[in-house]
Amino acid sequence: MLYACASVRQVEEVPLNWSRTLLKGGWRVRYFAPGVEVAFCGHATIALGAVLAMRLGDARYALQLNAARISVKGRRDGALRQAALRLFTLHGGDLDPRIPPAIANAGIDHPVLALRSRERLAAMHYQLKVGRALMAAEGIGTIDLIHAETPRLIHSRNAFAIGGVLEDPATGAAAAALGGYLRNIGWPHAGAIEIVQGEDMGMRSRLHVGITPERGASVRVSGCAHVMG
Repeated sequence: MLYACASVRQVEEVPLNWSRTLLKGGWRVRYFAPGVEVAFCGHATIALGAVLAMRLGDARYALQLNAARISVKGRRDGALRQAALRLFTLHGGDLDPRIPPAIANAGIDHPVLALRSRERLAAMHYQLKVGRALMAAEGIGTIDLIHAETPRLIHSRNAFAIGGVLEDPATGAAAAALGGYLRNIGWPHAGAIEIVQGEDMGMRSRLHVGITPERGASVRVSGCAHVMG
């Protein structure tokens, strides 16, 4: 059995004579804190994805928890991160260290790049053909560039080259994926975030994302509709 633990000491105290077991279609995973078994641990799952990628290669791995079935996608060398940075002519110093680059998912992958400055987000540009090729190769829905003005107000631009346009003015799937990712990294969302998207392309939208504290639970994305014509 594979243990994904929050404490190395606890790993030593748990009987480890059970060999790790690869289940049909995925891995059996349990999480332990120093004094108790817990249902889920976000940072341990991220670490597990990294270990599986290092040992078995880049892939999406199915994980069977005690009460849920999830997946984690692991990459060994940050190739997608580097490709995304090159696509947008970004550098490591442009990134906000509070929100590490990640692949968020709400049915399809949405890589997230959080930028330090609103100005850098406003200056987003890339070659549509190159972006489309990258997204097609990686199975990406959008690439979500964001800037956190406050913990609860997020500015977003979603590159949507795979759809044939430079960016999408409102992306509910990316908003849901971002909400789940922020919850998993312990972001101080206080139950909800507001995402302003499309502003820099003259099509401002505002998405409300309700976030529960329960790991793995759904998030709620809502907004207002405008009648055209």
